[in-house]
Amino acid sequence: MKQTEKRIGRLLFILSILLFIFQMGYLFLHAAYDLEYIDNRLFYIINIVIVAGMAASIFLLFTIPKTWKMVSSVTASILILLQGGLIVNHSQQIKQIVSFSPDMKNQFVLKEDRKTGEAVYYRTYYRIFARPKEVLPYETQGKFKLKWLENDIAALTYRASDNSIHQYIGTYGARDSGISYTYVGPTIQGQWKGNDLRIDSTPKGISIDYHGKSGQTYDWDNVVQFGTIAIVLMRDGEAEWTIGLNENFQSHSNDPKLPSGEITLYRASMDRVEPVKLTFVK
Repeated sequence: MKQTEKRIGRLLFILSILLFIFQMGYLFLHAAYDLEYIDNRLFYIINIVIVAGMAASIFLLFTIPKTWKMVSSVTASILILLQGGLIVNHSQQIKQIVSFSPDMKNQFVLKEDRKTGEAVYYRTYYRIFARPKEVLPYETQGKFKLKWLENDIAALTYRASDNSIHQYIGTYGARDSGISYTYVGPTIQGQWKGNDLRIDSTPKGISIDYHGKSGQTYDWDNVVQFGTIAIVLMRDGEAEWTIGLNENFQSHSNDPKLPSGEITLYRASMDRVEPVKLTFVK
């Protein structure tokens, strides 16, 4: 029994030391490269694990007087409660959205300052780290809706402080060869249909027939591209639709074949709406 306790104690001690070194490395990277955890609360959670592991290892490895055990327990408890308080405080100041793609290979990370309404989109590294990439162009109301359209396309819908609706698209892949930058509009030129919906992409712009309602036309000045696989259609400064290229999409832009695969149409709304897949017609 004693030997087992000693082994567990050594293991906890080594784990605590390794996590402490990891945290020191993180602080350096944060200061030097603006690197953060995908969820800032991870910093405090790891601190709790370090304190708990170190306290447990001391109790298991050493025979210490009852008084010192009490002092150590109280000290560890205070440190853990302090970290817990910091977690709560941080949650009250920063709203965080961390979402994994259906295949768990990509992550959408957004952090919003609850006081100012400024929201920042982060690019992730090594699954648990992230760096700020872009500030959302509008002050937000703090309510967001996220939908993965594909394993590498995440559509964030939100309302700005003036109640206008907007979309920000996180893209994590490419289509065709992915060697060069491509524009979504020209690659989907033609007519696409699916579920009583129709998209016509022409040199003048994109038009959408939605459940028999025609006339929703968007010139190229009202089309905002994200990465190389998604666009948002705008009207009067508000987002109305997102079009994403599905993973099976092939433009065949370098050969005489017609586009193949599917595209996805997703309406900008804070209500529950489902994306619709469309296939090339002509």
